[in-house]
Amino acid sequence: MQTFKSAKDAALTLRPDVPVYCFRPAVLTADAERFMAAFPGDTAYAVKTNGEPMVLETLSRAGVRIFDVASPGEFEAVRAAQPDAEMLYMHPVKAQSDIRLALETYGIRVMSLDHEDEVVKILRVVRALDLDPGKITLFIRIQTKGSAAYELSKKFGAAPAHAVELLQRCHRIGFKVGICFHVGSQIEDPDTYERALASADWVRNRADVPLAGIDVGGGFPAEYGHDPRRRKKEMPGFGAIMTRLTADMEEWGFSDMPMVAEPGRVVVARAFSLIVRVLLRKGKRLYINDGIWASLSDSWTGKITLPARFIPDPARQSRNGDPANIQAFKVCGATCDSVDILSRPFWLPETVDTGDWIEIGHIGAYSLSLRTRFNGFYPDTFVEVETPFDEGDAAESYASLETMAD
Repeated sequence: MQTFKSAKDAALTLRPDVPVYCFRPAVLTADAERFMAAFPGDTAYAVKTNGEPMVLETLSRAGVRIFDVASPGEFEAVRAAQPDAEMLYMHPVKAQSDIRLALETYGIRVMSLDHEDEVVKILRVVRALDLDPGKITLFIRIQTKGSAAYELSKKFGAAPAHAVELLQRCHRIGFKVGICFHVGSQIEDPDTYERALASADWVRNRADVPLAGIDVGGGFPAEYGHDPRRRKKEMPGFGAIMTRLTADMEEWGFSDMPMVAEPGRVVVARAFSLIVRVLLRKGKRLYINDGIWASLSDSWTGKITLPARFIPDPARQSRNGDPANIQAFKVCGATCDSVDILSRPFWLPETVDTGDWIEIGHIGAYSLSLRTRFNGFYPDTFVEVETPFDEGDAAESYASLETMAD
């Protein structure tokens, strides 16, 4: 992998016509270490956020020893990066063959569930393999209510009374049991964890069984861009969120038991940026070589505001307009699908034109794991960059909070 001081250096040296991911291992290491130092329990990195080998290997070197996995593909990726890593199989709904693979081949001994049929599937495999249920921990996932960019309790989570029954049933069988929840991705309300812990306390008191631990899931917000013309949602910084979570754990009586968190965005978002090229400028529209079916799904849903930096092509000798005049441009993706249009415009100098590049920051979370091969486009070019995105030249553009009119 080639190394450059900045993404601008990479763009001007390589002059790429394909999207280029700029990986910053030092940033990833620092953000992982910051989280592990702040959270008063175990850190299990959520592999779904970004499971690239370079990410898992860097996290391993940074001291991450536990990984939250959801599929055989993630089992294999973690094992390849760190053979002795502990894996937590926290997908609540699993194929029975995958349960057997997890228990028999990968030695996984921690799983989650939110329905009695999952208990049946797990128990069937445990008995077939003649395993001791007392060596296996089942976390019962409970429903939560909160405010996050992406809600995750609409699909998973047992209602409190149901969770009580599941805890008691698994305990009677002989499994070790715990409580887990996931408040969503990119929380937008600092009270979210406290409400979830209050629900967990209600379930714990009524189940009245020994708990092996509590898993608070993810949701820890990463840093993104913001449109300065719009009112910014008030959220405490990372340190304040962690201080409050620690206090909430103590207030609700969970601080004296094993705790685990499953961070994703907050660990890996800042570790990558993306260089895209303007394939065509058509009035106030820019057609770029990436899009919603590849790295920019967050910019389709409109949930995340991605900061961006203009990199003009020095080969263009003449330009129209004033480079100091920042305007809104609707951004269209590379595919032939007319849906492939970002929900928020980029604010760029009015001089931007065909052949220029744009560096889009903080795209380490989900952008790589959600890319598709639609239309045959699949960005897969990587370089290593030394300078953090936030320490480069000021990012001129922000994605607006509203969809532009045609």
